[in-house]
Amino acid sequence: MIRFSLWRQHVARYPLTAVLTGLLIAQIIASLQVYLSNRALYHTLVSIRDAGYLTVPTEAAMDRLQDMAPAVWGGLFFTLSAGAGISLVSLAAAWIWDRLFRRSRRSLIFLLLVWAGSMTAVNWEGWSPLTTAYFALIPIGVFRVAVSGKSARTVRDHWFLTGIHAAAIGLLVCLWGSQMGKDLFVNIRDRLLLSNPIGAVVSDFYYQYTLYPAQVFKSLNQKTLKTCSLDGVGNSRLKELLAEKLLAYDYLPIKGGERVDLEISGSGEGLIFGHRGEAILKTTAKDFLSAPHRALEQFSLRTDKNRFFRGFSYFGLLIGFPLTLYLFAYTLVMVLATLFFQLNKARVLADILCMVIGICLLMPLLAGHHKAAETVCLSERLTSDPWQERVAALKWMEDNGGDVSRFPAYRQLLSSRRIQERYWLAKAMGVSRAQNTYEDLMQLLDDPCPSVVCMALQSLGRRGDSGAIQEILRRIRGSDHWYVQWYGYRALKRLGWKQSASE
Repeated sequence: MIRFSLWRQHVARYPLTAVLTGLLIAQIIASLQVYLSNRALYHTLVSIRDAGYLTVPTEAAMDRLQDMAPAVWGGLFFTLSAGAGISLVSLAAAWIWDRLFRRSRRSLIFLLLVWAGSMTAVNWEGWSPLTTAYFALIPIGVFRVAVSGKSARTVRDHWFLTGIHAAAIGLLVCLWGSQMGKDLFVNIRDRLLLSNPIGAVVSDFYYQYTLYPAQVFKSLNQKTLKTCSLDGVGNSRLKELLAEKLLAYDYLPIKGGERVDLEISGSGEGLIFGHRGEAILKTTAKDFLSAPHRALEQFSLRTDKNRFFRGFSYFGLLIGFPLTLYLFAYTLVMVLATLFFQLNKARVLADILCMVIGICLLMPLLAGHHKAAETVCLSERLTSDPWQERVAALKWMEDNGGDVSRFPAYRQLLSSRRIQERYWLAKAMGVSRAQNTYEDLMQLLDDPCPSVVCMALQSLGRRGDSGAIQEILRRIRGSDHWYVQWYGYRALKRLGWKQSASE
């Protein structure tokens, strides 16, 4: 009897075991990928610093790029996005091959062709060995675990039970899909994560480590700082003109750089833009100087090898990660239920409970939808309960250009214990031009929450007051938080500030 119960638990666990295998492989690859990216970024930043420019991250945060911990924690992003997506697709392929095609060799050949096609798509824009490793190794590991043992071969699904399973997942997909939009992740953060201590830790973790993996697959246009070499340009006057235009787009001229992002050579009649020793784009000095953004966009596009990987990572984050969480919860409930019920009953119970959990997690998002604020009731909403009403009023002012300084009650929110209120207050003050809101933004620059500081910096840039430049520079240099420094740098650029070798 005990042995049979253990067998039933093994049957319940095996899909999760296969997915965990894929996630483990993904984490190993991701940690290495982020670590190598961090090391390359560190050496680039050293070159930028030695040339006299401002670096982001600054020296206070640069040394972490050489540590393994940020690579491991940052690698979780790829593990739980691309890794989860590939693992689930591989599990589905194994299930189809085993259950529907009865392990037919012909169907296996088809799956192998799809597998080869995915690796071709990954490398379509250029060879990416570590990115290829995700699509090459994860399917092997997941497929092997999923089709090995009696659990995959001898247990045949009842279509009725499979239908219940599909209906539970389908219902949750439809309900959560109704929340899709540009504010989805912000709403999850505000209404779900920041509403409890554990979620707040997850939010802080995101702000602390998300930029490390992001650096891996950003295109040149998406990166904060880029390096360039003008050593191949013989005309000194032309070199000065090119440097001025490039600095405006954060391509920083480095003398004698060996591995710069952009190498320009030639004369006025013909300029060659190269990358890592390969000629990428040809243009003229006149065309580039008149419209530098066009040439740099083309250059970034042609050197971008990660478009497919970025898209798949987004798919994995949006679909793969939630389904992996569902699989974790489903397996946990099912393993416990098999101790007391037959396997089929345990499956139904697990589906029902997971569906209930999914709906309960959705409720805060649904409860957070409030009618759009109107000017006549803004003052009341800024002092009303619940807190979602106050945030709705701040959002309205930020979206519609309302000046929060017209409502003295806003000052009570400066010391609110809720991060959401301070966050949206900082953002709303970006459309105000009153002196008192400027001073309040300076106060929020000392907020203990990095996301609030980021919004305060963004609002300083949005207000257009160049008098804030020196304060923002001081904050960037004094911070050891990469995300805060990044927002500070973007605010500087919005205020018209440009790099110079004296920084």
